[in-house]
Formats: sequence, structure tokens, C-alpha cells
Amino acid sequence: MATTDHSTSSRVRSWMLQGLSDMGKGHGPQGPHAEPEPAHTGQPWYRVMCLTGVDYFSTLGYQPGIAALAAGLLSPIATIVLVIVTLAGALPVYRRVAEESPHGQGSIAMLERLLTFWKGKLFVLTLLGFAATDFLITITLSAADASTHLVENPHLNSALHDKQLLITLILVALLGAVFLKGFLEAIGVAVALVGIYLALNAVVVVAGLYHVITEGHVVTDWSSALTAEHGNVFVMIGVALIVFPKLALGLSGFETGVAVMPHVKGDPGETEENPKGRIRDTKKLLTTAALIMSCFLITTSFITTLLIPEKEFEPGGQANGRALAFLAHEYLGGAFGTVYDVSTIAILWFAGASAMAGLLNLMPRYLPRYGMAPHWARAVRPMVIVFTLVAFLVTWIFDADVDAQGGAYATGVLVLISSAAIAVTIAARKAGQRNWTIGFAVISAVFLYTTVVNVIERPDGVKIGACFIAGIILVSLLSRLMRAFELRVTSVTLDDMAERFVRDIASRKIRFIANEPDPRDKAEYRDKIEQIRTDNDVPVQEDFVFVEVTVTDPSEFEAGVTVRGEVLHNRYRVLTLESSSIPNALAALLLHVRDTTGCIPHIYFEWTEGTPFANFLRFFLFGQGEVAPVTREVLREAEPDRDRRPRVHTG
Repeated sequence: MATTDHSTSSRVRSWMLQGLSDMGKGHGPQGPHAEPEPAHTGQPWYRVMCLTGVDYFSTLGYQPGIAALAAGLLSPIATIVLVIVTLAGALPVYRRVAEESPHGQGSIAMLERLLTFWKGKLFVLTLLGFAATDFLITITLSAADASTHLVENPHLNSALHDKQLLITLILVALLGAVFLKGFLEAIGVAVALVGIYLALNAVVVVAGLYHVITEGHVVTDWSSALTAEHGNVFVMIGVALIVFPKLALGLSGFETGVAVMPHVKGDPGETEENPKGRIRDTKKLLTTAALIMSCFLITTSFITTLLIPEKEFEPGGQANGRALAFLAHEYLGGAFGTVYDVSTIAILWFAGASAMAGLLNLMPRYLPRYGMAPHWARAVRPMVIVFTLVAFLVTWIFDADVDAQGGAYATGVLVLISSAAIAVTIAARKAGQRNWTIGFAVISAVFLYTTVVNVIERPDGVKIGACFIAGIILVSLLSRLMRAFELRVTSVTLDDMAERFVRDIASRKIRFIANEPDPRDKAEYRDKIEQIRTDNDVPVQEDFVFVEVTVTDPSEFEAGVTVRGEVLHNRYRVLTLESSSIPNALAALLLHVRDTTGCIPHIYFEWTEGTPFANFLRFFLFGQGEVAPVTREVLREAEPDRDRRPRVHTG
């Protein structure tokens, strides 16, 4: 019985900790955590467009209603401003992001290269917080709007009118279950959903335009009301520019579009180092999606504003969160309306899948590499469980209310687009492209203005983003603290001189001296040897090899080290290393020497001055400090067998 339980537990653990994304099977590695797989053929760009389109196009389910609430009669004009910003701003920015970051890392990777040390890590964690806000709110908001379409369907309203929260939680749970099982068929499902959904929306738009044309008074009524409310066309445009940030939800989907780049089929024979075909086709993907969405945004905002009474957009109204569904039922009958509702529910639910894919593509690229996530964060299924639980919490906090989540969603979208605009501006400047630099700088200013206005008017969005940021930073630092004593060195390579030193000293007892290089003159090494011999009572005839570690970027968590040997002052043998942490590098060297020589090495330290707590903080933040005890602790973690563990001496 015990054997059976152990076997079952082992199988479950193996299944849970499978390190490769199921979504990536057949489509190449997903992020740096994935193991190498055979080169993939990918998918044509228009099919991959549907995968990102389930996020982008599904916003038609709630965008017209939100636009009407935000801009009122000006909704069509404000939407035209949004489309201009999309085509002249967001689209050029993300076409450049696709060029600069063709492996799905997005604008965050571009900005990561600009900053080093802890300020770079904290900056990336902040952007990841807003990305998490964007993607997680996409999951919860889309599921909430899907449940709204279900609850408000005339045939189901009486039975489900008070069950929206429960339905939303069930939809989120089903999404998590799909990713736990596997996500191989994502693109095929997305193509079918997007094709059906856009076709049904086209029917609704045509029907709506027909009624606008045949009921000519609605245009007259609308224009008269606009003139009475705002005076002349210049005032209307001015007000539309002011209220347009409230429509920022219509800009979603670009970051997801870049995140799915690894799935785009490239040219025959192209390499990951130079994926020209993938970049070209991703640009087609982004452009086509933006043009399709722009046409739908303008036409849907026009027909919903003219044909739906204003009170129906208010909370509790029949068009709240489902304006196009309202028109489908009103003008095309209950049967078509129900088909439209089913299609909308399906694509809104699947929009969460696109967002989940973005999260699973983004987070493992950074957090494990920074040491700011447990080892299991490299596997997909545990992360799916974490994200699903967080989505449950967000849904419960917002009570599955679409309008309440709009501010947080817009904030996440706008911060990511603004950061992308800034990143491509810097990239253009570094490339010496003056005209592009000016153009991208103007676009950055527009998006920064939009972000600031959105934050001022809907501060709940930035508050939620701040909660995600605080949570990610806190969990990341705790994880880094818990993993501080891991070996953290992926490989040790010795040059010819270093190999010679190790072979020579292996014929006797291997003794190293850890030395912090100062002037590196003859007196420094002579005095150090005398001090070590005196403190540890080592016979005069025993010889030593010095080991010196230079700290590079202490915020980096793991990397390989190269050991170089040199003879100083025609007498003293010195091994030099560069690493993010002194104790971890020394421990890795000792273990490597033990494994290559079969002998147990000894290393000698002097105690570090200062309080242990202050020295530990120096080690945690700057890779140095309490070197001797930390080196011993790293060795204890890496080698549980005390007899095989390298010896640490401190005097």
C-alpha cells in the first residue's frame, strides 16, 4: 500500500513539475526555462492572429458599452480618436517591438537591457506587476462579461440573475483546468471562435447600420443632441480628446500579440538568431488585427450610441456590458441573439486563455532567472494553479463586476504600452534614427498623458496595480532570501593555467586561501600566507593557491564562472573569478576541484569584521560580506555528505 501511494505521489509530482509548456509542444521552447526541442514549423500568421485576437477582438463584448458610459453622445467621435491613436501610435510602436524582441519577451526585455543591478531588477518587477494586472484582469473581466451575457440572456435571466459571481468563478476554474490538461489545440480553437465571432458581429453591424439608415431621424436626433450639448465641432473634438483615455480598453491585445510571436511560422531555414520571416509576419499580424478592430470599434460605437437608449447603458440596464448583444436580440430576434450570446461567451472565456498564455510566457522568463521564484515556477502547471487562485481572489473582490474592473484593466494596458513606446524611442535613438526617435517620443508623450489621466480619473486601477507590484516584489524577495544559499553557479570552466595549478596541488593536500584583492603587491600575499599559517597552525612546508573573486552584478542570481590562473611576482599562484556572489562562486570552485581531482580541498578564510546581520545583508544585496560561514552553508546545502564536503577553515 505504501509503495502504491509513493508511486502515485511520484507520478503526480512528475506531471505537475513538467518543465515544458504544453502550449509550446510543437511550437518550440517557451521561454528560457524550456528544454530544447526540434525546430518547429509554427503556424501561419493569420492563424496566430486569432490566438491574440481572442483577447483583442473579444473586447467588442464590452467596449461599446463602456465607451457609451464614458463619452455619452461623443462615443463615436472619441472612438475615432482611439482608432487614430491605435493606428498611428500603438501599431508602429509594437511593430518596432517585434523587430527588437522577436522571441516573445516584449518591451520589458528591451527596457531590462537599459538598466543594471538592483534598480533594473526592481524596474522589471514593477513592469511585471502591471503586466500581471493586465493579463489577470483580462481573465477575470472577460469571464465576468461572459457571465453577464449568460445571465442577461432573456431565456436564462430569471434562473441565473443572482448567480453571476458563481458562474464567473466556474468559468475561471474551467480555464485553469484547460491549461492543466494541456493547450495543444489553442490556435485551432481560436481560429474557429474568432471567425464565428467576427462574422456574427459583422451581421449585427450591418443590421444596425441598416436601421440607422432607414430610421433617418436617429442621426438627426443624435447630431441635434450633440450640438445642443457641446456647441460646435471643435468643442466636440476637444471634449473627445479629453474623454478618450476612458476608452483605453480598446488598445488591449498588442502586448499579447508580441507574446505569441514564438508561434508564428518563419521562412524555411531561418534561425532563432535571425528570424526575419517571423518578424515580417508578426508585423502583418499586428497590422491586420489593428485594422479589423478599428473598423469594428468605429461602426459598433456608432450604432450602439444611436440605437440604444442612454439609460440602458447604466448599471442594471439591459445593454450594460453587452451593447451589441442587446442590438442582436432587439433587431435580429431571440434565436440569433442567443447564438450571438453563446459566441460572445465562448470568445470572452477564451480571451482568458490568451491572457493566461501571456502570463505563462512572461513570468518564467524573469523571476526564476532572478532567483525570485521557486524552482517549480519553471513548470507550467503549478503556475497555472497560482494564477487561477489569484483570479478567484480578484473575481471575489470585484464581485464579478465588469465596470469595476475596467480601471485596473486600462491602467495595466496603458502602462505596458507607454513603457513599450519609451523602449522603442530609446532603441531608435541608439540606432541614430532621428525621425523615428522624434515620432516615437511624441507617441510616448501621448500614451503617458493618457496613462496619467486614466490614473487620476480611475485611481482604483493604479491601486490594484500597486497591489500586484507589492505582491510580486515581496514574494520575489522572500524567494530570493530562501534560495540565497543555493549553489547558483551553472558551470565552472578553468583555463589552461588554472588547470595546471589544480593538477599540481592535487598531488599534495589541496589548500586554497580566499583573498580579497587590494593592491595585489608582494607584501599582500606574503602577509596573508603568514596570517593563515599562524591562525590555523599550518606547517611551513605546506603551500597554497590564492582564490580571488570579483563581484560583477550582485543582482544576478545564477550564471557560469570562468576561472583564470596567473602567477604574480614570480611566486604566488592566483585563481581569479568573476561572479555575482563571492561565497557561491567559491563553493562552486571547491566542488568542481573535488569532482575533477577526487581529493577533498581545503579553503582558508579570515573572519569578516562587523555585525553578522549587517554582513548577511551585504551578502544578500551585494554578493559579499559574511563570506566564510556563507560559503560553508552553501557547501552544506549542495553536498549533504559531510565526508565528501570541502573543508572550510576560519581564523
